[in-house]
Amino acid sequence: MTVEKTSIDTLVIGAGQAGIAMSEHLSNLDVPHLVLERSRVAEAWRSGRWDSLVANGPVWHDRFPGLEFDGMQPDDFAGKEQVADYFVRYAEKFKAPIRTGVEVQKVTRNADRPGFTVQTSQGVFEANRVVAATGPFQKPVIPPIAPTLSGINQLHSADYRNPEQLPQGAVLVVGAGSSGVQIADELQRAGRQVYLSVGAHDRPPRSYRNRDFCWWLGVLGEWDAPASKPGKEHVTIAVSGARGGHTVDFRALAKLGITLVGLTDSFDGNVVKFKADLAQNLAAGDQNYLSLLDAADAYIARNGLDLPLEPQARVFLPEPDCVAHPLLELDLAAAGVTSIIWATGYAVDYSWLQVNAFDANGKPQHQRGVSSEPGVYFLGLPWLLRRGSTFIWGVWHDAKIIADHIATQRKYLAYRDAGQRKHGSEA
Repeated sequence: MTVEKTSIDTLVIGAGQAGIAMSEHLSNLDVPHLVLERSRVAEAWRSGRWDSLVANGPVWHDRFPGLEFDGMQPDDFAGKEQVADYFVRYAEKFKAPIRTGVEVQKVTRNADRPGFTVQTSQGVFEANRVVAATGPFQKPVIPPIAPTLSGINQLHSADYRNPEQLPQGAVLVVGAGSSGVQIADELQRAGRQVYLSVGAHDRPPRSYRNRDFCWWLGVLGEWDAPASKPGKEHVTIAVSGARGGHTVDFRALAKLGITLVGLTDSFDGNVVKFKADLAQNLAAGDQNYLSLLDAADAYIARNGLDLPLEPQARVFLPEPDCVAHPLLELDLAAAGVTSIIWATGYAVDYSWLQVNAFDANGKPQHQRGVSSEPGVYFLGLPWLLRRGSTFIWGVWHDAKIIADHIATQRKYLAYRDAGQRKHGSEA
């Protein structure tokens, strides 16, 4: 039985923000392509986030050029369904060639001819180029220290939806980046006793002197930083657009009733042990916060901007008792903890991409999205080209550079030497 094959110049895997951005630029360059998506367009925004999630940047910033969010003010923060609907509208705007309900199972390089064979749930595709636009949030990571305990409900933040989903009782949230902080805050406001495990983090102000931190990172050139600073590779960012946007303040969370603890170190039965690094982690976060205020003040003075002073931004709440006298261990049963939420990030999963584009640890090898395997490209990964590469606006600009590279390669392959041109003219 002959398997029907679909041939296309460029195949884009994933129809989230990266895949849609890629498709727009390829369309503008007249590159024949298809986008394959295993579910719906922007599905991760709908089913891979908790119910109350909003984008971490205001809609004037976190969008593609040429299309604004419907019915929203520039400084609003879009909810997850609004973001997904936005990408659907954007794809429709330029008639993106997207095929949904197609799961890519394996990509291999052809041995005796150019390009790749792509096996999917809907048949086989042949492509000269493949763009992996599946993003960085593919496989939720729960650290190996997670215990096996009966009576304790454990889930990753990717599977958290709302407080009603959890059994009654206190909750330990492990991880204090944007997800962990927002989930802990929501649970506390729902009446839960919450323990929040805080590791190393950056804590930028939501806004300062009438400008959102997205604006400050832009004018200060931070979005275009080409690589993370040494020692910052695993530092999370605690920022929130919830409830109209606010600066994450761990002292304020403690004042509301959340018990802050240090980095989760180990489990011994029902007893969880924390590192004695809470005060150190908060101090480093404060230093990051103040450094951005200092840089902003210097920028304002250097450029003579008329932006109001904000002295209160440098006033911190008193040190809460849970920081002055930190818990180093907690008996989960005695504390009434019935749930642990692991807000511990994600790993990429390229098991379907069986080509020579990875190092010994399975990490993509690329330069500005162009992989070590000719014809394979990565898009949407952290620090792909710059700090802003995983953000909505950043992935759009990265996609343009990769699309230009693809168009240039097509021009090389279309070249005909003098003999070929002469033969063609005589045909």
